[in-house]
This record gives sequence, structure tokens and C-alpha cells, in this order.
Amino acid sequence: MDFSFGDEDEVFRGEARAWLAGHLTGEFAAAAGRGGPGGEHEAVAARRAWERELGAGGWIGLGWDGLGCDGGGGPGPYGGHGPYGNRRATLTQQVVWAEEYTRLRAPGRVGHIGENLLAPTLIAYGDEAQRRRFLPGIARGEELWCQGYSEPGAGSDLAGVRTAAVREGGTYRISGQKIWTSLAQDADWCFVLARTERGSLRHRGLSFLLVPMDQPGRIEVRPIRQMSGTAEFSEVFFDGATARAEHVLGGEGNGWMVAMGLLALERGVSTLAQQIGFAEELSRVLRTALDTGAAADPVLRDRLVRQWAELRVMRWNALRTLGGSVDSGAPSVAKLLWGGWHRRLGELAVQVRGAAATAGPYDWAEVRPYELDEEQRLFLFTRADTIYGGSDEIQRNIIAERVLGLPRESR
Repeated sequence: MDFSFGDEDEVFRGEARAWLAGHLTGEFAAAAGRGGPGGEHEAVAARRAWERELGAGGWIGLGWDGLGCDGGGGPGPYGGHGPYGNRRATLTQQVVWAEEYTRLRAPGRVGHIGENLLAPTLIAYGDEAQRRRFLPGIARGEELWCQGYSEPGAGSDLAGVRTAAVREGGTYRISGQKIWTSLAQDADWCFVLARTERGSLRHRGLSFLLVPMDQPGRIEVRPIRQMSGTAEFSEVFFDGATARAEHVLGGEGNGWMVAMGLLALERGVSTLAQQIGFAEELSRVLRTALDTGAAADPVLRDRLVRQWAELRVMRWNALRTLGGSVDSGAPSVAKLLWGGWHRRLGELAVQVRGAAATAGPYDWAEVRPYELDEEQRLFLFTRADTIYGGSDEIQRNIIAERVLGLPRESR
């Protein structure tokens, strides 16, 4: 397929690059390259301010289909607009923006869950009042979101959620626990998949609730310390937390449909930007292999070449997926590809360093326990890549059942 960038795309690239270069100054320059996977705890205040900077510049919501403008040259009724004012960015321009953002090492986004997951879901399933209430805050970078899906007994098997929401007049009372909730400690809102029909099983009787996080005594967030030393994931406990009845997205009992629609949005344009970050990590590993002499080992050299080749394949697969209609298993294939690739890269990052990879940096003037360098953090954090976002086993089941038509797994 032809997925080349045209003249308008290159003009857009120049504008994006110039805007980023002109605004990545001061505290934002200090936060450059910080806050990515495994580093969500870094420079949170600066990154939250950066989110508002992006919103003021019109760089949030470029891909909000049909809702990016009012048709007359100004911001649309929901607050989102592209840098051209009167139109949203094309698909190729969205890719250009994501690529330039990553290349210039702009701060890790704290608003990506709201912009890339909730907003398109609101556009697809929400009513007019819901769109008007929530999209402007996301577009301005003022309201941050987290995702309340996984539970201790319902991770990859999402249909097993037990968090309950009971209707009381114009509100729902929510009780239960969510886990592995990214950015929960910083979020203003959480979209929660909860069981609103007493006695319902599996995917029936679920609803998709928009829940404010500022409810002291009713919502408790407990960060989970990981083996990498960071704590960007949290447990979230709901003890009678409330959500307004008009903030049920897609209608009561339709939560499974909405949740599945949202999950299909997790792997899109951002996948290509993610791969630029992967390429930079691979380049670091290659330089280390040359510096340490590990590249002379034919086995390690073969693995490094394979990593490079697989990254190219992932790019072309992502472009193919974005370029037109694809089968329902494409998101699962993409997740399997990048999850396994990134985990193997983490293993290579420590193998090419040899025994030195087992020792942490130590500052004799200031004792800082459990400080890791980039390669060590990469190795530890990527152990989770084949688990979060749907484990490899779940992805293979989806491909087997929905694409290949094999018998469903017995439950």
C-alpha cells in the first residue's frame, strides 16, 4: 500500500516541529523525555502544566472525527480544534504529529487516556449533553482521566468484574475495587465498568459510568510499588462513591458494548509514535553492544538484527492497519507483536552489558536506595508488556475464536 506523506503533511510537520521547539522551554524542557512507561511518577506537575499548554495550542483532539471545528474557522462546540482552526487533522497529519512529538522527546502525556480513549468513545456512544460536558475539559488539558476496568479477580477476563453500582434516584452508588489503574493518583475522573444489574453474569448487566475522583472517604487510591521501584499503577477502592445517572455512557446495561468499543481504540496512530520510541531504545542497546564488545557474539548479533527487522515489520503492519479496513483480530495481532518485541528488547538491554547490568548506580555522597538506570528499568518494566492491556493468552484466544472461528474456550 502507499502510505507516503504529501506536501501538505510536510507543511504540517514543519508547523508541529516549530511549535514544539518553541514551547519546550523552561520547566517543559526540564521535563523532556520524562514520564514515559515506567516513569509516570516523573515531573507530574510540569507534565500537567504541559497538558494545558497543548490544549491552549490546539494540539489535543486532532483525531476527534467530525467534532474538531464549527465549520467556520473557529473551535468547535466541544472545544477541540486543529492548528488550522477550521478542520481536524487528517490521518497522515495525526501520524506526523505523533512522530514529531516523540522525536523531540516532549514530556510523557498525562492526558492521553482522556484524549485517545475516552473522547473517541464519547463521540461514538455519548449523547450531546455528555459530549458538551466532558470533551472541552479534555481538549483544554484541564481534566485528566483514568480507566477503571481490571479487578483482582477480573483482569484480562474483563467480563468477570464484580464492582457494583446501585441506582438511587438520580445517582449510582458504587462499591468495589479496581486494580492496575494507571494515573489514578493524578486523575480528576475515572470511567468505571460496573455491574448495575444484581445477579447478572459475564458481559450482561454491565454499565459504563463516568465517576469523579474527588470523593474523600468514598474513593481511596493506593499506589502499587512495582519491582522497578516506581508506582504509576494503583488500587482504587470505591466505598459508596457516587456517579450521576446522566453520566452513564451508552445507557444502562450496555457497558460491555462501550467497553469493547473503547478497547478497539487503544491501538491506533499512537502505535506508530510508540515505535519511534522503540527505535530509540534499540539504538541505545546497539550502541551498548558495540561499546562492550557484545556485538561480536554471533548469537547476540543475530538477536539484535532480528529486533531491528521485527521493528520494521511492526511499522508496516501498523501502517496497513491504519490504511483501511482490516479484520477484527488486527488489534490483538498488534498487541502480540509489540508486547513480545519490547519484552525481548528489555532482556537484550541487560544481556549486552554482561555482569555490569546486575549492579545499580550508587552515589556515595547521597544514598538513594533502589535507583535504576534506563536499561535496568527497561528490563524490569517490560516484563509486564505481555500482560497489561490484555495478556498474550487472551489475545490469542481472540484471534482463534473471532478470526479463525475455532471453538470457544470452555469456562
